[in-house]
Amino acid sequence: MIPFSKGESIIIACDNSGAIGVKEMDAVHVPYEMVSYFCFRTAVMECMAAGASPFALTVQNFCGNAAWKDLMNGISQGKKELGMEGISVTGSTESNFSLMQSAIGIMVLGKRSNSVIGEVPITDRVQLAVIGAPLVGNEVMERKQEIAPLSLFKEFCSMPDIVLQPVGSKGILYELNQIFADRGFEEHMVQTTIDLKKSSGPSTCFIIAFPKEKAGEVQTMAGQYFHEINIELK
Repeated sequence: MIPFSKGESIIIACDNSGAIGVKEMDAVHVPYEMVSYFCFRTAVMECMAAGASPFALTVQNFCGNAAWKDLMNGISQGKKELGMEGISVTGSTESNFSLMQSAIGIMVLGKRSNSVIGEVPITDRVQLAVIGAPLVGNEVMERKQEIAPLSLFKEFCSMPDIVLQPVGSKGILYELNQIFADRGFEEHMVQTTIDLKKSSGPSTCFIIAFPKEKAGEVQTMAGQYFHEINIELK
């Protein structure tokens, strides 16, 4: 977060993808459209979860010139799902040397009001859930029906009194401890049906903290993606 003016800050979020693509030595073989879509997804969700409105992104492409169009197609898909086709895109390709494995990096820039609060205190009025499932590698293709949709994430971002935290490679428990300023949690203090420490790869799920009186609304909106979290407050 970088102060930009008296009332606004710039939020910078980024994500990398390595050894995922169409090259022979890649660990996971998928089209470049999918690589860039999920890399963009992670960065843009982090930016939006911080209360920012994305306005630009940059792409660092180490897959070669031929991959650029496909990478842009994947990003365009993500922007379309969010209704944010106007986000500006720039980037660069490593064209002097060819890498043995695919790699890209994406940075998303957004603006947010300095009045936005990104942390919430733990009280008995706050309820938690995970939306989506933690998936990584080939699971992202094999179990795509469990991935929280970007459009659903955007809907939750527009709701007041709700805090969101995308889950990445460090897992749900790690991210849970990022959104509460007043205490930390160990695994035995959290009850849920999903793995708390498993990597969620390209943010296939996210944590949502909301007032208990909104529980019905949140669960209805999330549908099949909803997984309740219960925490030990003592």
